[in-house]
Amino acid sequence: MAENMRVIKRRIKSVNSTKQITHAMELVASSKLRKARQKAEARRAYFEVMIQSMRELATHQSGSSKNIYLQEREGKKTLTVLVTADKGLAGGYNSNVIKLAASKYKESEESSLIIVGNKGREYFKNRDANIIADYVGISENPTYNEAKEIGKKAISLYKDGQIDEVYLAYTKFESTISHKAKLIKLLPLDKDEFVEEEAEDSSEIPLIMQYEPSVESLLNYLIPKYVSNTIYGAMIEGSASEQGARRIAMESATENANEMIDSLTLRYNRARQEQITQEIAEIVAGANASK
Repeated sequence: MAENMRVIKRRIKSVNSTKQITHAMELVASSKLRKARQKAEARRAYFEVMIQSMRELATHQSGSSKNIYLQEREGKKTLTVLVTADKGLAGGYNSNVIKLAASKYKESEESSLIIVGNKGREYFKNRDANIIADYVGISENPTYNEAKEIGKKAISLYKDGQIDEVYLAYTKFESTISHKAKLIKLLPLDKDEFVEEEAEDSSEIPLIMQYEPSVESLLNYLIPKYVSNTIYGAMIEGSASEQGARRIAMESATENANEMIDSLTLRYNRARQEQITQEIAEIVAGANASK
């Protein structure tokens, strides 16, 4: 019984050490989450103005537009920009968005990937996927320059005809406890769908604007920026989602550790009581035998 008590005591000490680590990780994730949310909110004003301009430009485009960014292509060579985390211990954050990207990857015989985050790279590298580029070490603190580089690479492949469609797989941050894996189409831009989708958030007041030199020229200028900005937004949303998911996972792990400690402490106390009872019984039995 004494041996069992020592084993239980060692387990309590081990679980308590694990609890301290998970609690520390929870606090760190909470701090990083606040910063990521502030960063996401800071960029929304600029992005909303760009969306508004894109919406206005799209409504001026005729159905016969020759713009390369609006024309549907017959081929099905797809590129998916995947945003994952560099680290694990974030619940289902990585697995959910990876499954979404993997499903899209399997749809086409000529699929390729640009991956942000070590977890996504490891998953697809082990499956011999066609990875054009990968970006590691930036998932927690992404910058616009990195998103711009990714956007330029995707647009260059699209303009050269090496890619027919560009998709973006990321995790949208909805709240601290809610994150949703999403797959959106970046290129070619479906202006009808774009206008319909964005109109839900738009004002009822129509915009009256004149464009110089032309709507076509402005589209050629704005769409690449729209692509880069959308990728940047996805990276920021992913960063906030990662920290939110990790905070929840570590909070749950800490609670489970507390429950295990309580259970082990109860077992330890019972074992100790049994040992004391046995020792008292032996003393009494010895005293009775000596009479």
